[in-house]
Amino acid sequence: MTTTPPALSVRPVAGHIGADIDGVDLSRPLDRDTVRRIKEALHRHKVVFFRGQSLDHAAQIAFARQFGELTYAHPHDDTPPEGHPEIFTVDPRRFEERYGAGFVDEYRKRQYSYFDGWHTDVTAAVNPPAGSILRAEVAPDVGGDTQWTNLVAAYQGLSAPVRAFVDTLRAEHRYGGSRRFERDSEFARRIDDNLLVAVHPVVRVHPETGERALFVNPGFTSHVVGVSASESKRLLDLLYAEITRPEYTVRFRWEPGHVAFWDNRATAHLAPRDLDHLDAERTLHRVTLIGEVPVGPDGRASELIAGRPFTADQPVGSAA
Repeated sequence: MTTTPPALSVRPVAGHIGADIDGVDLSRPLDRDTVRRIKEALHRHKVVFFRGQSLDHAAQIAFARQFGELTYAHPHDDTPPEGHPEIFTVDPRRFEERYGAGFVDEYRKRQYSYFDGWHTDVTAAVNPPAGSILRAEVAPDVGGDTQWTNLVAAYQGLSAPVRAFVDTLRAEHRYGGSRRFERDSEFARRIDDNLLVAVHPVVRVHPETGERALFVNPGFTSHVVGVSASESKRLLDLLYAEITRPEYTVRFRWEPGHVAFWDNRATAHLAPRDLDHLDAERTLHRVTLIGEVPVGPDGRASELIAGRPFTADQPVGSAA
């Protein structure tokens, strides 16, 4: 006797963002209708969660490829898992082994962090990722949650005159080279020797839904172009306050086998900030969907200032 697998279901988990998707095994090839329904849920809810999945690196990559082409692991990661160049492993211990015990402090100071600070992934590239899929291998019993915020809702929450104004603005996004630090670390040199800089519209139009979303984030946005430094700071402070309003956010509790899939064109996220004192292990693996060049409400596309597009063939920061 055969049993019918449970039907795919989508259950919202917060008022503006986030949904659980049940009734699907991500380790198996998905039929066209299931892929379509997951994409629809992603576009509507911005981040979707799959709980209790059994995935290894290969299965995670295979699942992601059903939604688009994948990038290399990360612009500044030259040691992805052997045989899986698409995998970026999020584990502070891994980077301390490579760059030394001061790595975490240096990374946090620079605010280019996958552990600390609101950000949208790799917006310093001229074609930031379209989406990211993160899988938990090891998760702590306490702490380590990730939060996401809805950048479409944040844009819509602005008054009409302010929306009309920010529609006209552009901002520089930068990975490296924006500041000087006392520590001359290997990590700092690697970042500053391989600058990644782009100018994006402050408001981008989603290429699939047509929605407008704020497209600035504290992790990578250096300044608004064409205005004074003090005006830029005040404008960005206003927008950052809007995108981090609690009502636009959702918080996800990780367990081994849990998977989060987010639309990088319409969200920012905040990695956990409560683990340093717990001595807890936390290992997650991410794959990233290649994105298109953002376009603003005026139809003007983003501009590459330094570096190269984020693609599948090699790290952005490596020599061509």
